[in-house]
Amino acid sequence: MLEPRGMVALVDLTSLTGEETDAEIAALCAQAQTPAGPVAAVCVYGQYVPRAVAELDGSGIPVAAVANFPEGDLDAARAVRETEQAVAGGAREIDVVLPWRAFASGDREGAMTVVEATRAACPVVLKVILESGLLHEPETIAAAARDSLAAGADFVKTSTGKVQPAATLSAAAVMLEAVRDHGAGGFKASGGIRTASEAAEYLELADALLGAGWATPATFRFGASSLLADLLRER
Repeated sequence: MLEPRGMVALVDLTSLTGEETDAEIAALCAQAQTPAGPVAAVCVYGQYVPRAVAELDGSGIPVAAVANFPEGDLDAARAVRETEQAVAGGAREIDVVLPWRAFASGDREGAMTVVEATRAACPVVLKVILESGLLHEPETIAAAARDSLAAGADFVKTSTGKVQPAATLSAAAVMLEAVRDHGAGGFKASGGIRTASEAAEYLELADALLGAGWATPATFRFGASSLLADLLRER
């Protein structure tokens, strides 16, 4: 398993208040270029993408933007519009919220229509946020992960971080098993992971289910705002 220094490269450094100033975006992007190396990505709302791209110019760090966030409404037009705007602004990754209420209530086809439409509009990395804590049942989480991967998701992600429960190890296990069984794709743990020891538990789980060395920035991410500081202290 990776040591804290190695975990830095798995972090999607995130700020999603929706009220960030230009100075705060600049500070976030500076923080992403750490003494232990760059983070995996910087994740922001779509309106901040051009500023973040400019701040990260030459760093090699991609900008990720959220779409259909945080509500996860059954609104393909919104998801597509926000995806296209973010990509036009320079985003290289999109984190879109699954219409989890629709999925949980049985309208799985409708929910997947949003994912499929976003995939068609997204020429870059696509992560689908399941809001696993509100899907409740392991079987529902597993189905959402499987369906999202089948619809073209590059990653399945636990949570927006805006609700409780957010990321849990039990949901992570179900989602990692879905990735393993699909034979491709990645996993992002997001929502409430603040310490190196907590992050290590998720990596241990990934090692157990998919093998030591599977977790790289291409397959595994932590979506976090405060985790990075703890990783740097621990290194």
